[in-house]
Amino acid sequence: MSFSNKVVIVTGASSGIGAVTAVQFAKEGAKVVIVGRKESKLKNVAEQCARSGNKPLVVKADVSNDDEVKRIVTETINEFGQIDVLINNAGMAVYGNILSGNILEAYDKTLAVNTRAIVLLTSLVVPHLVKTKGNIVNISSIAGKKTIMPGFIPYAVSKAALDHFTRGAALELAPLGVRVNTMSPGPVRTDFMANNPGKADISWDIMGASLPLKRVSESEEIAEIILYLASEKAKGVTGSDFISDNGGLLRFTV
Repeated sequence: MSFSNKVVIVTGASSGIGAVTAVQFAKEGAKVVIVGRKESKLKNVAEQCARSGNKPLVVKADVSNDDEVKRIVTETINEFGQIDVLINNAGMAVYGNILSGNILEAYDKTLAVNTRAIVLLTSLVVPHLVKTKGNIVNISSIAGKKTIMPGFIPYAVSKAALDHFTRGAALELAPLGVRVNTMSPGPVRTDFMANNPGKADISWDIMGASLPLKRVSESEEIAEIILYLASEKAKGVTGSDFISDNGGLLRFTV
């Protein structure tokens, strides 16, 4: 899969799935824009991308801030003059329960990053994707399709909303030649839980033991699917939701 001369924006690129995906795009010749909040981690990812031959554009930004989302697009166009692929990977989880009284605060914070930011960034990027006949891959989760655990309602709602936004966007943009798809992982071994504290009693090993294949995924597995969806190999795929969850939708309780 060659992405030579393609400009690819990856949000949430400072670690985990986003970081590995950015590096993989760079290896395939893309001009990558890596977006994240943590400058030191972005620097490390940038160095990995550069070793593949293409120095990325680094944009330190918080996608929950509208002005910073707009700056992502402005800086990309100023640097590269076009956008071919948008990977909406930035995500977070704020745990909240109905009975505890913190559900609304958790809901607002989670949807600001996991849903609203994606809607805004998509609306800003689409005019450029129309010119390049580009595409979007939104990173969702099986949590948007199945109730997993108490306290996870805000995250699950945000991902369910993202799934439906993807389908609606795919339908609207198909006549313009722009594809929109979703990649929905199950548990992936990243620093997600460390970045989103609140469920310290849950570990990747516990999650893996609950899955039919008795394992959790690695970021590289998910990145490969993301690159496929963004490539010409998937030119007939839009409005689809690709799931890689080790059987999690069949049985996932923790």
